[in-house]
Amino acid sequence: MLGLVTFLGLIGLALAVFYGARQVLGAPAWGRSCVKAGSVVALAAASVACGAPWLLGAALLVSAVGDWMLSRPGDCAFLIGVAAFASAHMAYAALFLSLPEGGLNHFGAGSAVIGGALLILGLAMAVILWPRAGALRGPVLAYLAVILCMGCAALAVPRTGALWLVLPGAVLFVASDTVLAFERFVIRAEHPAARGMARFIWGSYWSAQALFTLAFCLQSFR
Repeated sequence: MLGLVTFLGLIGLALAVFYGARQVLGAPAWGRSCVKAGSVVALAAASVACGAPWLLGAALLVSAVGDWMLSRPGDCAFLIGVAAFASAHMAYAALFLSLPEGGLNHFGAGSAVIGGALLILGLAMAVILWPRAGALRGPVLAYLAVILCMGCAALAVPRTGALWLVLPGAVLFVASDTVLAFERFVIRAEHPAARGMARFIWGSYWSAQALFTLAFCLQSFR
């Protein structure tokens, strides 16, 4: 079983690296969408193979749907992608809060600092995006609230075993989506910095998904 999980994880990693190196800046294409979504589907398959909680596999599969839609052109595809990722974040939050050994006892000084930083970030991004998101203002700000809730839920995960990987994964996810919103609504794709931002967005996003998968798979093998 460990061999199968490792194999699936390596497939996901190979697809993610290929996408980041060769296709992250490409024009919308079916093959590009398949590579992007496939890298996360492989992680979902690995989570099932290792016996991780079903909410992890569900969140990964819904994320893959979001990846597919965000790689397609148009505002409609963008909105479906945002809805998919919002659903994934709610599944992650439910997973993090469902762990029996977690809870408020993990909210020490460090957690308070991270939680406060998330709140400040959320308020700052709301101020920045409100005049710039136009007709997408409502869905974008709702998504912002959902991902910040996921980040706060990660603070309740115990720092035992491999589960300590969850919090850095959540921080990477928040960072990725923050830069994505900034790139899409503030500087726009034609800005010289957009190329580097696109690679950061993909690298931090996929790393976050991989850390979540690794955390719960390693925990299931204990």
